[in-house]
Amino acid sequence: MNIKDQNTDFETRSLDTVCINESQLEHKWYHNLKYLVIGILFGIVFIKAEIISWYRIQEMFRFQSFHMYGVIGSAVVVGIISVFLIKKFNIKTIYGEKIEFHDKTFNKGQIYGGLIFGLGWAVTGACPGPLFAQIGTGATVMLVTLFFAIVGTWVYGYFRDKLPH
Repeated sequence: MNIKDQNTDFETRSLDTVCINESQLEHKWYHNLKYLVIGILFGIVFIKAEIISWYRIQEMFRFQSFHMYGVIGSAVVVGIISVFLIKKFNIKTIYGEKIEFHDKTFNKGQIYGGLIFGLGWAVTGACPGPLFAQIGTGATVMLVTLFFAIVGTWVYGYFRDKLPH
């Protein structure tokens, strides 16, 4: 068998975030209610911070306001500090499971994916997190965006093995 005919995607898939840090613990259905409460609180923060505002998002893409860049930049800084602390103090999950970080290799597909994501974000005024908060505020037109976000995710999942990674 030729090396080109072999499926070498296993290495890439084994390092996917889907394949790591998965808890083997089984919980009752009500265990997930805490995530619902946190999600609602997160949505309220999004609304109060105007992160879900279509106008704020348009200002960002037109370079007319620092507001969204400040929010995103703050999130990146908090993420960097959090990962540093998790690694430095070997912090575990609340269930005592080890948190693992794996290096990722750069791929030109990340550029294409980022451009498609950004284009969709600019056109619709929503990305996945604020999308649910927008729907929660009564902007039911965002159900169309949610539907196509789900369709896009499904299409990627369907063609994932055929795409260059």
